[in-house]
Amino acid sequence: MAPVAVPEVVLKQRRSAERLRAERAARALKAKATHKASRQVALRRAEAYVAEYRRQERMEVALRREAKATGNFYVPAEAKVAFVIRIRGINGVPPQTKKILQLLRLRQIHNGVFVRLNKATIEMLRLVTPYIAWGYPSLKTVRELVYKRGHGKINGQRVPLIDNSIIERELGKFGIICMEDLIHEIYTCGPHFREVNRFFWPFKLSSPKGGMNAKVNHFVEGGDCGNREALINEFIAKML
Repeated sequence: MAPVAVPEVVLKQRRSAERLRAERAARALKAKATHKASRQVALRRAEAYVAEYRRQERMEVALRREAKATGNFYVPAEAKVAFVIRIRGINGVPPQTKKILQLLRLRQIHNGVFVRLNKATIEMLRLVTPYIAWGYPSLKTVRELVYKRGHGKINGQRVPLIDNSIIERELGKFGIICMEDLIHEIYTCGPHFREVNRFFWPFKLSSPKGGMNAKVNHFVEGGDCGNREALINEFIAKML
């Protein structure tokens, strides 16, 4: 009995399927190698940043000890970055204040953003003081905000930062490829602070544990609004 010939169409389909499987396997292998290389680069950068932060801490301690030994006072450098949280809603907001809050991207209560401090932004913060709480975040606070509440703005959508590939795709042209790059750029107010800050969707925080004292009073009067300086870190910890 003569063997049954396989139709040419079936043979073409088999060859096409085999080719597609081979292409998918090659792409998967390449993606795996690329991902491994990116993880190694990110790890090396994280180690370098940790060494840099420790070096800065040791320098601060040495300067404080030197000043104390010589009978002087050590004055740390002024903060370059602030974290601003909107603590009041939309009722009765004057037009100028509303516009400034929009420029700061604080459109909802308990939204938070990083702001580079200069003469213009400090004046803006002063004008909207009754509606915000702000201060100077520590490295620990910046890291917790980025890892716990960080979302990126991609094509107008709020996207969770679950993979470094998202960051590399959007900010790779600036040399920023991982979460630690984002943290370093924000904390040190680096040359691409604006691009990184715009990449972040405004941080959505929870109501502070234990509630607030008095929103309408300034922090120095026992209230909640205004500049808390380094004490903003405790306030943010209650809202994470």
